[in-house]
Amino acid sequence: MPPIDNLQRVPIYHLEALERQGIFTTGLLLEVSETPTRRQYLADQISATVNDVNDWRDEALLLNLANFGPAEQQLFTQAGIVGLTDLVSLEESEYHQRLERAARALGAEMPPKLTVEGWMEQAHTLAEE
Repeated sequence: MPPIDNLQRVPIYHLEALERQGIFTTGLLLEVSETPTRRQYLADQISATVNDVNDWRDEALLLNLANFGPAEQQLFTQAGIVGLTDLVSLEESEYHQRLERAARALGAEMPPKLTVEGWMEQAHTLAEE
């Protein structure tokens, strides 16, 4: 599970509040924000809004895809894909084009096609839950 400070959307003061609540990983964030009631409770505990928690959760879901690490996060950020919602909103051709452009811009190799397709499949499965 990626550390909570890998999330780009969370301001420092909320990161510190999350850590004071014992939330050190994105997996823990997903666990404590699993239901709307729990998201509201977490938001109340750290003086955030439910929309903030939903955004952080969206990004955490992306970071927890299989075979997804810091290099992939950088690639997706370059491609303008910061959360799971960003990913599932794309048509497959646009998704591949964005990743290819991002890889060129970063001077990085494109991940294997099977991995890229797997991320999209996982994202759609998670979005349906």
